[in-house]
Amino acid sequence: MKKISFFKFLLILSLLSLSFTSCGYNGLVEAREEVDAQWANVESQYQRRADLIPNLVATVKGYAEHETEVYTAIANARAKLGTSITLDSSVTEDEEKMKAFQQAQGELTSGLSRLLSITEAYPDLKSNENFLDLQSQLEGTENRIATERKRYNDLVGSYNKSVQSFPGLITAKMFGFKKKEYFKAESGAEHAPSVSF
Repeated sequence: MKKISFFKFLLILSLLSLSFTSCGYNGLVEAREEVDAQWANVESQYQRRADLIPNLVATVKGYAEHETEVYTAIANARAKLGTSITLDSSVTEDEEKMKAFQQAQGELTSGLSRLLSITEAYPDLKSNENFLDLQSQLEGTENRIATERKRYNDLVGSYNKSVQSFPGLITAKMFGFKKKEYFKAESGAEHAPSVSF
């Protein structure tokens, strides 16, 4: 009977020691912090985009005053992001919050697409240096957003594997580490947009 107790003691001791090694608690903390830091990078790029929008809208407005529906849609989408969605790392652990965040960003993207399509009807606007600079900055920001989202998803994949596989699973359950949510493509993104002239 003592041999079994000693064996159980060794098993518990080895599981505890694994819990605090690189595949245990400290490793999970490090992975979670990497995910949270990358989430902050994603937020930063979305904020950069949100900061560019008022200047872009003001420039287009100078040429296309009657396009108020588009301006209103952009203003509403931007306001929704600022008031109804809390931007912190809790978004990454809650599927519904992540969906709401992505939906709000999608509405803003849609409004921006409509805004940029207006420019086709205004040749003077298309050649305006301020507009061209803002458009270039926005394109660069969209590329940065895509890059940061990919990096975020890569880190989430690594973190989620650690949290869901043995022995990290035991440590994760003991210390409350939760699975993180991925960025997902918007519905319909699998189909190429149709362009007609």
